[in-house]
Amino acid sequence: MTEKMLVRALKGGKNTRIVTLNGKKITKMPSVLDKLPGLKTLDLQNNQIPKVCSEISTLTQLTVLNLGNNLLKEIPEEMKYLTSLKKLHLFGNKIRKFASGVCDGLQNLILLNLNNNRLTWLPQEISRLKRLKYLSINHNQLARIPKELCFLKNLSELHLNYNQLICIPEEIKFLKKLQKFLLVRNNIEFLPKGVCDLKNLRILDIAGNIIRTFPSGFQNLKLREFYCEGNPLFLKEPVTAVQQDDAWSLQEITSRFIMNELAKKNPLVMQAIARHPLVKNIISQRRKCGLCGKYFLKIWLECVEFVRPSKRWKISGNLQLVPLQILICSYKCFNQRGPNLFGIAQV
Repeated sequence: MTEKMLVRALKGGKNTRIVTLNGKKITKMPSVLDKLPGLKTLDLQNNQIPKVCSEISTLTQLTVLNLGNNLLKEIPEEMKYLTSLKKLHLFGNKIRKFASGVCDGLQNLILLNLNNNRLTWLPQEISRLKRLKYLSINHNQLARIPKELCFLKNLSELHLNYNQLICIPEEIKFLKKLQKFLLVRNNIEFLPKGVCDLKNLRILDIAGNIIRTFPSGFQNLKLREFYCEGNPLFLKEPVTAVQQDDAWSLQEITSRFIMNELAKKNPLVMQAIARHPLVKNIISQRRKCGLCGKYFLKIWLECVEFVRPSKRWKISGNLQLVPLQILICSYKCFNQRGPNLFGIAQV
């Protein structure tokens, strides 16, 4: 049957647009592909193909390639010649890496499906997929994602379910067109502040992580769907705890003075900082008090504020209140807090 299909395709020659060999127990890609220069769609899913043939590089008009459920171990270099490719399905293989330079030629790629593989990392070169809109890497072994992924300015859907991620880079804020972000069943402890800048985000699923609070401003996201079941979120269950005295290091005291003088645009301090790049680098890690607005460096009180989720959100479970992380510079500020702000104590 496979031979008959290939013969039929070869008879069409330059006019053949689609070849489908789904589930034919093929163990080797057909080497006659170079006889089909006009091919637009090649479907070879559900076979036993361990690597692509070199002839695939001649398919410069190919727009859809499906090699799902095969035995590939890498995204091969030959694919960089598929300059017209828009959709690439590689789910259900044994892929562990991207071949060097493979992203260079895939400038028109819109969809990349890498679900159910063995990826533990992504190359920085993934940022070269400038037109990518849909990226799915569910069920892999990713421990982190490179910040370069966050420079895919056209990305609208990012699926990273069932990996081993422990954090999301702050640069996530640059994915201005992101509408759907799925992070189910990872090991993420917190979402970065940059998530709050995703103005077009409509669906967020973080179920099954270890998140306890959300960044301040999270409640303003214009979500339609939000799922967070299976996270150990802080609950509004106040207890009495002993208040300690503020104890700041000399570096903290000095840094706070400098940072707050810079905020006032003190010309002498601004001139001095310009001559000391090391100090400038240290204070670049500053944070801002959620109450008084003054800056601090390494010593703060972690608090939580409870707000009601937006009525626009479709939410899971019995989420009544969203716990927001608020960092405060001192007990002096803490003692001036409102009734809905609580310190986090060890009990």
